[in-house]
Amino acid sequence: MEALVQWFSDNLSSFISPEGVIFIISMIPILELRGGLLAASLLKVSASRAIPICIIGNIIPIPFILLFIRQIFRWMKKAGILRGFVEALERRAMKKSDSIKKYEFLGLMLFVGIPLPGTGAWTGSLIASLLEIDVKKSSIAIFLGLIMATVIMYVVSYQVVGNLVH
Repeated sequence: MEALVQWFSDNLSSFISPEGVIFIISMIPILELRGGLLAASLLKVSASRAIPICIIGNIIPIPFILLFIRQIFRWMKKAGILRGFVEALERRAMKKSDSIKKYEFLGLMLFVGIPLPGTGAWTGSLIASLLEIDVKKSSIAIFLGLIMATVIMYVVSYQVVGNLVH
């Protein structure tokens, strides 16, 4: 992930502001808020400025995933050539769904909040949608998980990595 964050930071920062870079990184699946905060630390954007940008960037795609991904996936499967891709995404997401199935709200919040590879708001939203968890309940769990991930990544990005780089 660090290599991707570094690549995006290096290649976008000559075209847009550091804040724009971290906003875009926060919207990208896989990188999300974790990558945005790491980039902010590397680009020397203050935490007080970076945190709201990263949260907003990471939250923007979530309602669309929760509300529309099943319909989009159905349409993509009908397109034939995309069927295998969609089914692979669904299988990958559902492999990670056990804790969410079992604990629903708490499981979803922890899944999004503990910043490990393959977790985060995008995957959590996809799983919540595929499991047909109530949109309001899943939105709150994802938001709380995002706040949890923010705190963890603030410590990692600004207290650990920031001290190593600066």
